[in-house]
Amino acid sequence: MKKDFLKKLGLKKYNDGTSTGLESTNSGKYIKSYSPVDGEFIGSVSKTTAAEYEAVIQKSQEAFKTWRTMPAPKRGEIVRQMGEALRKYKEPLGKLVSYEMGKSLQEGYGEVQEMIDICDFAVGLSRQLYGLTMHSERPGHRMYEQWHPLGIVGIISAFNFPVAVWSWNSMLAFICGDVCIWKGSEKTPLCSVACQNIIQDVLKENNVPEGVCSIINGDYKVGEMMTKDTRVPLISATGSTRMGKIVAATVGARLGRSLLELGGNNAIIVTPDADMDVVLTGALFGAVGTCGQRCTSTRRLIIHESRYAEAKKKMAAAYKQIKIGDPLDENNHVGPLIDTDAVDSYNATIEKIGEQGGKMLVKGGVLSGKGYESGCYVKPCIAEAKADMAIVQHETFAPILYLMKYKTLEEAVAIQNNVPQGLSSAIMTNNLREAEYFLSPAGSDCGIANVNIGTSGAEIGGAFGGEKETGGGRESGSDSWKAYMRRQTNTINYSKEVPLAQGIKFEL
Repeated sequence: MKKDFLKKLGLKKYNDGTSTGLESTNSGKYIKSYSPVDGEFIGSVSKTTAAEYEAVIQKSQEAFKTWRTMPAPKRGEIVRQMGEALRKYKEPLGKLVSYEMGKSLQEGYGEVQEMIDICDFAVGLSRQLYGLTMHSERPGHRMYEQWHPLGIVGIISAFNFPVAVWSWNSMLAFICGDVCIWKGSEKTPLCSVACQNIIQDVLKENNVPEGVCSIINGDYKVGEMMTKDTRVPLISATGSTRMGKIVAATVGARLGRSLLELGGNNAIIVTPDADMDVVLTGALFGAVGTCGQRCTSTRRLIIHESRYAEAKKKMAAAYKQIKIGDPLDENNHVGPLIDTDAVDSYNATIEKIGEQGGKMLVKGGVLSGKGYESGCYVKPCIAEAKADMAIVQHETFAPILYLMKYKTLEEAVAIQNNVPQGLSSAIMTNNLREAEYFLSPAGSDCGIANVNIGTSGAEIGGAFGGEKETGGGRESGSDSWKAYMRRQTNTINYSKEVPLAQGIKFEL
């Protein structure tokens, strides 16, 4: 395979190891990146040492002193240039995302487009970091709120969105006046290095101090350097619920802040009034897109008994049309799982489905032969299941979809909500009352609730995140920027008196 996109991203020099973004740093220990597409070695990335981490922290602290004093619209202008740079490199970066992670090429391009979109969003937001003005109960006084940057924001991202989630955090943090240190997934390290290359060029052109944007490389031990560090006031972590609980406990122990985007176990409710063409499109992409490795992937299809046979038949037929193979070939719909560990988890889940009484409607399996040499390609599968099966409560990061029946809408919502996770949800209906019930306080308990679109994917203008074991964090749009700042209440006395609040008298 021709990999000219690596050279376009300046990655050729990193094949023998790379640094944390600082010059002359090389630990001599490397993370080797292999593509799940063909099993080929892509390149090595130097693991960050404790000494290198300390150097990154110190540079970040120094850079923050300058960056925080720059007017927010000026920071926004630099983020605008970052967006332009990403436009320039959309094609090679999208290909790298597809090749290193395994998602389809169109999804790779789409992920880079999300980065561009959040840059555009952040530019406008840089002029809208509004506070509030309040009336004081004391004469001759004025009260207001304002927002200040926190300092260093530590970002820990997952392999399934190796670049977009970092941008959701960093671009907002940048316009808020924060500096960022990013630990990307050790499964997709070259994506992190490529982004660092692109952003550093923009920062250098604007004479921004080194340390505003940094990366560190390694496994969870490198992430622990940040989660335990009191000099990093906010940790934004995306990944499994297990990982999130560890991060929350560690950061909470030092009274730091954590923004968590964790697992999902997302469902679509199909009502008697659903448009089945809409159901098929939303459920199919939701279940098999990114080979089922999205936190918003559709895991459960909860279907009214009157439409169950129809939906079951049409879903099974649709799955026969799925093309699985090299994700850089745009004729294919589904690429590989990230690695053979993910394949093992997929196989184990299929085995448990049978053990717990589930029935396979569309059988799964690992693909082999020409084009599948990496051992990471699997068949998307469908299982008929009961809502109370233990395996249904668990999120498996693979293309496994559960079908189950319901009688009443209240029962369907109860089934949907009766899992530990609470990220994304959807209802397919043309009935206004059903839609409004689903969106009411008695309806979906998820952070995202959709009507007549699937669970997978989200627009950057809305706050992204979920409840329960999904972590409660919010990233990207709406007022998510507030997570990256500290609130300050100010009272100004412009009178010649010093009246106390609540009418308290203190005479001298």
